[in-house]
Amino acid sequence: MIRSQQGYFGEFGGRFVPEILLPALQELETLFGGLRDDPTFWQEYLQLTQEFSGRPTPLTPLRRLSKELGGANIWLKREDLNHSGAHKVNNVLGQGLLVQRMGKKRVIAETGAGQHGLATAIMSARLGLDATIYMGADDIERQYSNVFWMRQLGAEVVGVETGARTLKEALDEALRDWAASVENTHYVLGTACGPAPFPELVTYFQSVISIEMREQAMKQIGQLPDEVVACVGGGSNAMGAFSAFLDDTSVKLVGVEAGGVGFKDGEHSIRMLPNTGETGIAQGYKTLFLQNHDGQLGDTHSIAAGLDYVGVSPILAHLSQTGRVTPESASDNEVVEAFKLLMKQEGIIPALESSHALAGGFKRAQQMRSDQHIIINLSGRGDKDIFNIAHAMPQPEWAEFLAREAERAKANAQS
Repeated sequence: MIRSQQGYFGEFGGRFVPEILLPALQELETLFGGLRDDPTFWQEYLQLTQEFSGRPTPLTPLRRLSKELGGANIWLKREDLNHSGAHKVNNVLGQGLLVQRMGKKRVIAETGAGQHGLATAIMSARLGLDATIYMGADDIERQYSNVFWMRQLGAEVVGVETGARTLKEALDEALRDWAASVENTHYVLGTACGPAPFPELVTYFQSVISIEMREQAMKQIGQLPDEVVACVGGGSNAMGAFSAFLDDTSVKLVGVEAGGVGFKDGEHSIRMLPNTGETGIAQGYKTLFLQNHDGQLGDTHSIAAGLDYVGVSPILAHLSQTGRVTPESASDNEVVEAFKLLMKQEGIIPALESSHALAGGFKRAQQMRSDQHIIINLSGRGDKDIFNIAHAMPQPEWAEFLAREAERAKANAQS
C-alpha cells in the first residue's frame, strides 16, 4: 500500500492552503495516522461497508463478451452494486467514521457526476449531519437525477456558476466554504486529490476494492490478473483498484482518461499522457494539470461529468511518471460504443465514467492471449446517465415522453 513522504508522492502532492485550514488538516492527519494501522478500526470500517453498502462487491466474468471480442478473459469488479450505485460510498462511509470521532456536525463536498454528492448526502442522513454539496451548474444539468435525490435526502445543493461550471469550480467553492467554516465543518473530499492527507486518506478507504479483487481473483481465476483497468478522473476508483497490486509487478495497471472529442484545448481531460498535463500547484496540491498558454488551469471536456476535471491524483501522477501505471484515453464515441456493447452482450448498464475503462479494457483484451485475464473496475452504474445516453442514442419515443412529462410537471406546478 502506497504511503506518502511527508505528504508527497515523488514530486507531487503537498499542502498548499490558506493558513486558516492548516489546523483542520493537521487534526485530520493526526487522527488518520493514528487509525490507519489499527486493525480494529479497519474491521469497524469493513463492518459498516458490509452492513450498509453491501460489500463485498462481486467479481463478474464476462463470458459472452470475451468470446465475442476474442483475446483475454474479461472480468468486472462490480462497484456499481454498492448502495448509491458507485464506489464513492466507500470513501464517504470511512470519512463518516472520522467525522464522528472529530465531533463535527456539518460536512461539505464537491461532486461532478453527482455520485459523491449522493453518497455524502446518504451518509449525512444516516449520521444526522448537515450537508452542503457544491456542483458545477453544467454538471447539475447533466446529472439532475442525482441532484433530485441529494435534495430529498436533506442536503443543500449549491450550483456553481463561475468558470466552466464543472468539477474544478465546485472544488474551488468547497474549499472557500471550508475556509470560512472550518471550526464546525469537515470537508468530505471525494477523490484522491487535494491537500495532504486527502490523497492518501481517500486511497486508504478505496483500497477495499483491490483488496477484495485480489482475493477474488485468486479464488475465481486461480491467479492474479494480468491487467487491471480503471477510468481516471480525479483518481479515487483507480487508486482503489490499483493499490493492493502496486507491489505485484506482473500485474499491469492501466488508467483510462477522458479523450473527449479531440486533442485541442478544451476538447478532452487527458493529464497523464505525454504533452498533455503540466506540473502545477492549484486547489491545495501539486500535480499534473491541464494548463493554457498563460499557465492558468485549462478547460476540459468529457461526455462523463465525473471525468471532466483539470487535475489528477498526485499519486497517479507519480505512478504514471515512474511507469507503474500505464495511461491511456478513450474518446466520447468509443465510450458510447463500449457502453452499448456491455449492455447488449451482458445485461449490465455501466456509468459513462466506467465506460471509459470498458473502452480501454476491451481494446487491450483483444490484443492479449486467450489464457490471460483482465479485470476492469466498473466504478458505477448508468442510471444517472439516462439523459446523456438518450442524447447519444436518440429515440423519438423518448423525446415524446419528455414532452408529456414537461406538460404534466407544468400542470402540477400551476395546480
